[in-house]
Amino acid sequence: MKMKLVGSAVAMAVLMAGCTKAPETSPINYDLVINQGRVIDPETNTDKVMNIGIKDGVIETLTNDSLSGERVIDADGMIVGPGFIDLHTHSGFPFGALLQLRDGATTALELEAGAYPASEYGNFLRNAPYVNFGASVSHALIRVGVIEGETKGWFIDEAGTLVPEEGYEQLATSEEIEQMRKIIVEELEAGGLGIGFLLDYMSPAVSEEELRMIFEVAAEHDAVVWAHIRRGVNGDIQPLLDVLDVAVETGAPLHICHINANAMGAIGEWMKVIDEANANGADITMEIFPYTAGSTFISADVFDRDWKTIFDISYEDVQWAETGEYFTEETWYKMRKERPDGMIIHHYMQEDWLREAMVHPDMMIATDAMPAINANLKSAPNGAGSYTRVLAQYVRDEGVISLNDAFYKGSYLPAKRLEGVAPIFGKKGRVQEGAHADLLIFDIDNINSAASYTDPFVEATGYSYVMIEGEIVLENDELTLNAPGRNLLGTTPAE
Repeated sequence: MKMKLVGSAVAMAVLMAGCTKAPETSPINYDLVINQGRVIDPETNTDKVMNIGIKDGVIETLTNDSLSGERVIDADGMIVGPGFIDLHTHSGFPFGALLQLRDGATTALELEAGAYPASEYGNFLRNAPYVNFGASVSHALIRVGVIEGETKGWFIDEAGTLVPEEGYEQLATSEEIEQMRKIIVEELEAGGLGIGFLLDYMSPAVSEEELRMIFEVAAEHDAVVWAHIRRGVNGDIQPLLDVLDVAVETGAPLHICHINANAMGAIGEWMKVIDEANANGADITMEIFPYTAGSTFISADVFDRDWKTIFDISYEDVQWAETGEYFTEETWYKMRKERPDGMIIHHYMQEDWLREAMVHPDMMIATDAMPAINANLKSAPNGAGSYTRVLAQYVRDEGVISLNDAFYKGSYLPAKRLEGVAPIFGKKGRVQEGAHADLLIFDIDNINSAASYTDPFVEATGYSYVMIEGEIVLENDELTLNAPGRNLLGTTPAE
């Protein structure tokens, strides 16, 4: 009897031990948790309410489960999407970067004009890096350096002074072209984000030999040529074919900057030619900016040509950006002589052309923001309002494209285009586990852009949060003390 009791006690102890609940693993405590936001991931077409856990600047989880964190954001009723990646900006100064941040851009890149050395782009931004920044290798500045023996890190300085133009106008010798080749290769190997090519600004000076050199180097290094192509009259497709043909022959990746500004009324034909080339193995991409006027320096080369025929406009269609005044023939020639560094806004595009381009499935959206040094040196509204204009007007109010489309064209496709030259972009432009937490949180009914051609620096409003790698930079339209942006190069580790 006693033995039976002992045996029963042992059996009971064993049974109880088996029924004891194992201790629970402590939940992960994230740096930041975003609860119940409508998550938009443009790569996977995800559109779903989820919770996000962020640690060390990276999205670690997307889940319906409860999460704990050092800080928790209630995003109920709000959209959570990837920050916009601007492939084509010249904003380049803290004032301009701040405008772009408030417009939803978390990365702003100088790829059309580029810089030399590319690694030194952003010197004006480094003390207040509100956004990520970076640059391509500037063919134009290297050309100026080879021909004139001097150059600058960028095409404009803090006072708004342009680099010397002689290097834009003189034919290069074969020896000079080889010097350019050598420097471009060195710059690409040092991390430049492709090759910036301002062909239209030096159109008569660039020989076939020089043109081919640029594309050969790009093909050898799998580097994108970011091209501002030559301008023709409305409907002329030859400027596109001039670069497309050499890209196809060499196998170089090519990106057509502001295709809406160059193609004008022939935008449908231009896109068809590019689609056909890509279907046959080419690697050509394109972008638009969401406005119907262009902006550049009054000294731009195109205004030495028959610009009134090219754009089908006259003096009264062009504004002096600083005052908003429209030109007469007399004031036009006066300002070209006295203020060659001045900005103009020329109204020549039509809304229908823009919409036709915007709905193309592979069309990227950029800004072509001009240098924004301070509130007094006015230019166009592109830097202050492009992405918010797309979200508010073309998505919310008019339904021209979907919300996912806006992020696909403005965030994911730019990141995808850059992955070949800078692997870090494989972590950007997405809302996925393992991606950088470069995020926007907003109520789409509340966002607004009031920037205009007469008041171009009115800040976009309505973003509840803008963050870069998990650090909140903008909260309810107010700046925080965080400025986590950095210079992104081809050599930047894909952390």
